[in-house]
Amino acid sequence: MRYFIPLILVAVLLQSCKTETSSSDSDQRVETLLAKMTIEEKVGQMTQVTIDMILQNDKLDEIDERKLKAAILEKKVGSILNVKGQAYSREKWHEIITRIQDVATKESTSGIPVLYGIDAIHGSNYLTGSVLFPHNIGMAATRNPALVSNAASITAKETRSLGIPWNFDPVLDLGRQPLWSRFEETFGEDVYLVSTMGAAAISAYEGDDLSSPNNVASTMKHFLGYSHPASGKDRTPAYIPNNMLQEFYLVPFRKAVEAGASTVMINSGEVNGVPVHASKYLLTTVLRDQLNFKGVAVSDWEDVIRLHTRHRVADSPKEAVRMAIEAGIDMSMVPLDYSFYDLLLELVKDGTISEERINLSVRRILKLKFDLGLFNNPYPPTQKVLMSNNTTEEAALAATLESLTLLKNQDNILPMKEGAKILLAGPAANNVTALHSSWSYTWQGNDDRAYPSTTLTIKEAFEKELGAENVFSKSTRGFQDVENYTTDWILAAAKGVDCIVLCLGEQAYAEGPGVIDDLTLDENQIQLAEAAIATGKPIILVLVEGRPRIISMIEPDIKGILMAYRPSTMGATAIVQVLTGVYNPNGILPFTYPKKSGDLLTYDHKYSEGVREDVPNVYGNGAYRPQWPFGHGLSYTKFEFAGMKTDKNTYQPTDSIRVSVQIKNSGDKEGKASVELYSQDLYSTITPSFKRLRGFNKVSLKSGNSQEVNFVILASDLAFVNEQGEWVTEAGDFNLLIGNQSVMVRIQ
Repeated sequence: MRYFIPLILVAVLLQSCKTETSSSDSDQRVETLLAKMTIEEKVGQMTQVTIDMILQNDKLDEIDERKLKAAILEKKVGSILNVKGQAYSREKWHEIITRIQDVATKESTSGIPVLYGIDAIHGSNYLTGSVLFPHNIGMAATRNPALVSNAASITAKETRSLGIPWNFDPVLDLGRQPLWSRFEETFGEDVYLVSTMGAAAISAYEGDDLSSPNNVASTMKHFLGYSHPASGKDRTPAYIPNNMLQEFYLVPFRKAVEAGASTVMINSGEVNGVPVHASKYLLTTVLRDQLNFKGVAVSDWEDVIRLHTRHRVADSPKEAVRMAIEAGIDMSMVPLDYSFYDLLLELVKDGTISEERINLSVRRILKLKFDLGLFNNPYPPTQKVLMSNNTTEEAALAATLESLTLLKNQDNILPMKEGAKILLAGPAANNVTALHSSWSYTWQGNDDRAYPSTTLTIKEAFEKELGAENVFSKSTRGFQDVENYTTDWILAAAKGVDCIVLCLGEQAYAEGPGVIDDLTLDENQIQLAEAAIATGKPIILVLVEGRPRIISMIEPDIKGILMAYRPSTMGATAIVQVLTGVYNPNGILPFTYPKKSGDLLTYDHKYSEGVREDVPNVYGNGAYRPQWPFGHGLSYTKFEFAGMKTDKNTYQPTDSIRVSVQIKNSGDKEGKASVELYSQDLYSTITPSFKRLRGFNKVSLKSGNSQEVNFVILASDLAFVNEQGEWVTEAGDFNLLIGNQSVMVRIQ
C-alpha cells in the first residue's frame, strides 16, 4: 500500500539504493571482525549503559578514568547514552566522546569504537544554547513534511558535530490516548499523518550516507502499541486487537523501515498481556519477518530487568535476560549496572543461549558502526557545525509559525488592533519551560536555569512587539508560583486595556512525571479564566500544552483561542506574530480536541461509535461532538473549495485514483491552507471507520487567487485488515471528500 506523496517515495528509493551499495563491503568487514571476537566482547557489544556509569559520582560531566576503563576494558561495553542532569557544551561533548573513543579504539583488545546515542527529539536538545523546534505534535499541525525534513536535517548535523552518531528519534506511536504523558512527542492520532511525517524525519536524519558528518542513525520508536495504554498512564498495558495493531499501529513502522530506519526502540509496556520486550511474535515474526527490518533493536531504559521486577513474567533477572534475547532484543539499555552483561555471559556459557544467537545481534551492531563510519573515524569532526544559530532560528520560526493553530476567532477578535493595550496573565505568560517541555536541555525540561538567556517568554515577546508600556502583567517565570494564579488584581487592572490575553496550559514534564488523572485543565487556571471573564473584556486564550486539556466550561466566554502546543525556542515570537497579525495562522489540529474528559472519540471512529440514544429508541449520529475536530484550524482569510472530481468513477483494485479540486482564497489576505483528502468506506466485512485521511497538500494563495490541487492514491490504499489478519480491498462504494466537496467511486 502507498501512503506517501511522491517526494517521500523518492526518498525511500534513494534510501534503498544507499543500503544496497554499502551493504556488501560492510558485511564482509563485519564477518571478519566477528570471527576474531571473544564471547565477552560480543556480549559487551550488546550492552548499553548511561553516562553516569563513567562519570565521577559528584560531577555532572567529568569522566572517572577508573569507571570508564571498567566499562570499556572489563565489560567491553559497546554503547553509551544520555547526559547527566544537564546539557553539555560542544567543547564538553568533544572532550567526553574523544576520551571514550580513545579508550575503546586504542586501549581495548578489539579496538571497536563505542556507539553513542542521545534523545535529540526536537533539535539538538542536550547541547547548551541550541535552538529547539516544536515538538512533533506541533510539527504535525503544519501538515508540511518539508518542515519536518528541515528540522531533522539541522538536528542531524548538530548532533553529529558533537561526535554523537545515533539519535533516538522519531516517535512513531499514534497519539490516540490524550491522557498519555508522551502525547506531545507523537505526530498525532492519524496513521497517514504519522507515517508521512515519520518517514520524512528518517530520510532527513539518515540521508544517503550514514558516514557523512551531516547524518545520524535514526530510531523508530516505540515498537509497538506503546501510546495507547488502557489506563492512560505511561508504561502500562495496552489492549489492542490484532487487526487494529496491523492496520493502525504497525503502519508507521512499516513505512519507517521502507524509509531506511537503522534502529528501533522497543515499547516499555505490554500489549494484550505480553510485555513487548518478551514478545517473540512482535519482535521477530512481525518486526523481522513481516516488516523485513534488518537493523538494531535496542531496549528502552531498564526494560529487560523489568520483565522480572515489573511485568513479572520472568521469575529471575537471569530469566528476564533470556526472554528478551530470545524474543529479539539486540542491545539492552541496562543502563545503571552491568547485570545484563554478567547474566547474558552466564546464559551463553551454560548453553542456554547459543553463540549463534549472540552473533546475530552483534552482526547487526557492528554493521551499524561500520555504516556510520566509526571504524574509519570515531571522533567528533574537527570542523565547526555548518548551521549558525541565526539560520536555525529562522528554520525554527518558520516551523513554529506554521504549527500554531487558531481554534476560535469570534467577532474577528484576532488579529489584535494596532496599538492595542493588553493585560497578560497566566502561568505560561512569562515562562520558558512550558513552551518547551520534555527533552529540553534537561530530561523534564522544567529547569528555567538551563535555558539560553536569549529565549523569550510570551511576555517579553509582547513587550518587544507592542512596547512594555502597553503590556500589563504580574506573571512570574515559575509556572507554579502562587502569584500566577491570584485573581484579586485583575478587575481593576483590566479597566485600562483593550483585551486580556490568558496563557494557560501545562507545565513542563516528560514521561512518568507527566501522568495525570483528569484531562480537565487545572482548577486554579479555570478560576483565573473566570476572573478574567468577569471583567467583561474580550479574552484571548493561548494554550501552551502537550495534549488537549478540557476547557469547555470557559470556552463559550472566550472570543479567541490559539493552540500553541510545545513551540519551543521561537514559540513566544511566533505566538505574538500570529496574535498581532504579522503572520496569518495556518496550522490545523493533528488530533481530536475533546469537549469532555470521558468523550475521547478519534475522527476515524466507527460508524456505530457515532450513534447516540439520548431519547429511548431515538437514534442519532451526534456522538462525535468534540470541542474541535481533527483537522480544524482557522485563518485570517477565507478558502473555498469547488469542482472536486476523479479521472473516472469505477476502478479495479490495482488502479490508481486521480483526484483534483479547486481551492480559492476568497478573503482579503494572503494565506496558506492544508488541503486534505479523506475516504469513507460505506460498507465492509469489518466495520469501517467513519472516514480516513488519505493525503494532504499545503498551498499558499494570495487574495483572490485559485489553484488546482491534485492527489493520486491507489485503490489498494482503501484496503483494511480483515478478521484473518489479511490486507484486503473489497469491492464497493467509497466517498472521497475534500473540504465541503465529495465524489463517490466504486471499486470492482
